[in-house]
Amino acid sequence: MHVDRNTFRTAMSRFGAAVSVITTDGPGGRCGFTCTAVCSVTDEPATVLVCVHKDSRTNQAFKTNLVLCVNLLNADQGELSASFAGQAGDDMEARFRRVSWSTRKTGAPVFDNAVATLDCSIAEIKEFGTHNIMFARVYSAEARPEQVPLMYFNRGYHGLGPIGIGLPLSTAGAAGG
Repeated sequence: MHVDRNTFRTAMSRFGAAVSVITTDGPGGRCGFTCTAVCSVTDEPATVLVCVHKDSRTNQAFKTNLVLCVNLLNADQGELSASFAGQAGDDMEARFRRVSWSTRKTGAPVFDNAVATLDCSIAEIKEFGTHNIMFARVYSAEARPEQVPLMYFNRGYHGLGPIGIGLPLSTAGAAGG
């Protein structure tokens, strides 16, 4: 017998996770969504996996465009995270107006002020349960070590301190949450 959904979600809320906005652009349209389900798969070739709900409005765009960018948000971007999560009532164009961005090799939007970015092409998509797992090969990567990442823990946003000590957003000087 498997654990029930609520017990599982409560336990998972105790797993601290980096907050990213996953973006795409191409024939399927420009869109993005807030995500904590990003994981390194291998470094040769550099590959990550990203999970997206099969019923989300953005799922089909990623399947059509076959490119994505992982934009690891900084601690000041809690409101941006909420916007791309659909919590601010913004349409997709308004979400992208909230952030300065450019493009790299794949054409997926790359946030200019992200802690790190991974510009990727989608190599494979696997369906499992309620989600699609996108395996994406990384074509360019950038990191800004002076930035403090936005973390999601216990159903709230937190900044990660410079020596690895979790700080509430108010202490980290971040907005939103």
